[in-house]
Amino acid sequence: MSTPTSRLRPSDLVGVAGAGLRTRRLRTALSALGIAIGIAAMVAVLGISESSRADLLAQLDSLGTNLLRVTPGETFFGADAKLPEESLGMLGRVGPVEQVAATGNTDASVRRSDLIPEAETGGISVLAADPKLLGTLGGELADGSFLNRATARYPTVVLGAKAAERLGIGRAGGQVWLGNRWFTVIGILRPVTLAPEVDRAAMVGFPAAEALLGSEGSPGTVYVRTDPDQVEAVREVLPASANPENPNEVRVSRPSDALAAKAAAKTAFTSLLLGLGAVALLVGGVGIANVMVISVLERRSEIGLRRALGATKGNVGVQFLAESLLLALVGGLAGVVLGAAVTAAYAASRSWSVVVPAPAMAGGLAAALAIGAVAGLYPALRAARLAPTEALRTV
Repeated sequence: MSTPTSRLRPSDLVGVAGAGLRTRRLRTALSALGIAIGIAAMVAVLGISESSRADLLAQLDSLGTNLLRVTPGETFFGADAKLPEESLGMLGRVGPVEQVAATGNTDASVRRSDLIPEAETGGISVLAADPKLLGTLGGELADGSFLNRATARYPTVVLGAKAAERLGIGRAGGQVWLGNRWFTVIGILRPVTLAPEVDRAAMVGFPAAEALLGSEGSPGTVYVRTDPDQVEAVREVLPASANPENPNEVRVSRPSDALAAKAAAKTAFTSLLLGLGAVALLVGGVGIANVMVISVLERRSEIGLRRALGATKGNVGVQFLAESLLLALVGGLAGVVLGAAVTAAYAASRSWSVVVPAPAMAGGLAAALAIGAVAGLYPALRAARLAPTEALRTV
């Protein structure tokens, strides 16, 4: 009379696999931790990257992508070109253009006091600025006020965020040594995302720059805020509008493109970190394979007894494969939760909106199960091939 083979239902399989893991709790926990670290690293990297990207895109939406920057290029002979003094007015007459403002270069330097050597500029430039500059750039004041038609004629200055920091000035009302005379600080700006060059500048009015600093009064950079639906069309006509005689000597750029490129550049860094997470996940898979192989060796008597009672090779193999998958699933779930928590904590510390991509979480679980399946395949086959008589010799 032949011994009847056992039938292992899916519910029984999960129970048997869980029992096998519970008997070795510390080893199981450490193996699951290896998988959890790898999955958490991958989910956190993707989550932080997406949160950062979402914040950057939100900044772009708030600042607007319709700001264009017009600067002089080079002449036919390679010399530095200049924008005509009339370029500001000509650009303002372009139909879709909504706001225009300019800054001009000067040879002056600014220092905290007249006792500081002139060569120690701290990387701060002195610019002549149009009173409309703040509104055109969408900038904000941290303290004081910006230049207007009255103050632009006198020795008054507005400091960019980094310029104020380097000069050690936190509030308006003080004075700085600028162009061999004292200028009163009437305002300090918050960081201007679309014009970082303004952050590192001390700005005086065009009339004051010409009268007190010897400036020529020609614009060095013109900022143009245009109709959002006409950006590309306006971009095409700006060179000829700014310098009709030599449009090839004019450069036009869009500052928001740099921020968009910055968002794209994060992809390379994200890929590197994902690679590190994949390595951690691989190490976790090796840990699972090691645990399962040792488990087969330790449980030879159990395998032999089950085979003697009617369990097939498939039953034994599936049991060990199920243990490996269950171990990977537990580690994967823990890793997804940990990765999401790390993303939320980091995003909150940077005041970003929390974005944990659903594909990242689903992909993390899928990767964990795939690693578990591959890691458990060899131990399962080894357990299935174990002959009952050989296994029972150790009983």
